[in-house]
Amino acid sequence: MDVVRAEGSGTFSLGGELSVVRLGYGTMQLTGPGVWGEPDDPDEAVRVLRRAVELGVTFFDTADSYGPYVAERLLKRALHPYADEVVIATKAGFTRPGPGDWRVNGRPDHLRRQVELSLGNLGLDRIDLLQLHRIDHRVPLADQLGALAELREQGKIRHVGLSEVSVDQLRAAERVVPIVSVQNLYNVAERGAEDVLAYCERHGIAFIPWFPLATGALAQPGGPLAAAARRRGATPAQLALAWLLRRSPVMLPIPGTSRVAHLEQNVAAAGVDLSDAEFDAIAAAA
Repeated sequence: MDVVRAEGSGTFSLGGELSVVRLGYGTMQLTGPGVWGEPDDPDEAVRVLRRAVELGVTFFDTADSYGPYVAERLLKRALHPYADEVVIATKAGFTRPGPGDWRVNGRPDHLRRQVELSLGNLGLDRIDLLQLHRIDHRVPLADQLGALAELREQGKIRHVGLSEVSVDQLRAAERVVPIVSVQNLYNVAERGAEDVLAYCERHGIAFIPWFPLATGALAQPGGPLAAAARRRGATPAQLALAWLLRRSPVMLPIPGTSRVAHLEQNVAAAGVDLSDAEFDAIAAAA
């Protein structure tokens, strides 16, 4: 059987100058239960990351809070020194005192400290894309993004992005620093961020949907896409990802998995070319 490579999903230029293959990889599932601690099989996590590169994936999404720090360090262990085409996006703005405990922290001193830690954990001199994991409503937005803008001017960040924002918040952020990406909850079953996606399309901003498979619900054999998948000869996960890729040219899905076999299945979504009728049927089914 021919191996499908990620390049079939096309490419997108972050900030108009940093090209990535649109079907990326999210590292959240590489950590322990509840995104806390080390994975059960760190060697398999390394194999997954290296296989992703072999399959043509160039865009890797992570965060300092995954583990915390575990996912970033796994990326370094698996892929450093990074190939020229590999682009790492990480996030700062959450603290993790314990499992299941996510606390927003957008204080400028915290963000500066976390970026320095991420640089070390990833083995980088400059982070390609640093995304504010959440806006901290206790801190002026200009202060939070101003800290990232300073780090960008210092050469420690190449581009700045946001996560879980509204259109109004995105507009306000752009008055402080150029924004090249938005990472919001979005999948074929959860499309509450349509207005943000439309804004991103108009302005050439990457839209990175987190939970692109609805935490696995859309990938289940008995799930809402099962019948369509049988008709197409694909997996439900492949249809969900192919739907996202077709939905918008600015869409950069980042499905995650901790197993090489699942990774290969997900990447094969790049070879699923949906017809108009299939696209509409998948949306209706989900």
